[in-house]
Amino acid sequence: MATQPIIKHKQRVETINGIKTQVVCTEFSNFIFIVVTQYGKMGTLISVTPDSRNADIGTRTFTTKVLLGKDEALTHVYAKNLVTFVSQEAGNKAVLLGLALKDSTVEGLKAMKEAIKSCQVW
Repeated sequence: MATQPIIKHKQRVETINGIKTQVVCTEFSNFIFIVVTQYGKMGTLISVTPDSRNADIGTRTFTTKVLLGKDEALTHVYAKNLVTFVSQEAGNKAVLLGLALKDSTVEGLKAMKEAIKSCQVW
């Protein structure tokens, strides 16, 4: 009888706009951990949490907080665009995102989002 792993994870390597991009998704009991890197390291660590105050309005809002690394406005925008769907699909779990990007174009972000979808563990 095969046993299920305690922690589910998947990883993928893709070339996005000519840059090797690694995506690792890991599910824990209370959050999803995702690393998207083009440098081979974790980079900036961002917490993306669903905002419970607006749950009754119908559209969910998310709060982002940089835990480690440069706290720039664009970092928050990238984080929300890349992983809010993960939180929603995982039953509104918080997402911890490691982000280390060379390419931050719109096309690149769309491709990274698809890579994250292909590593679904939630």
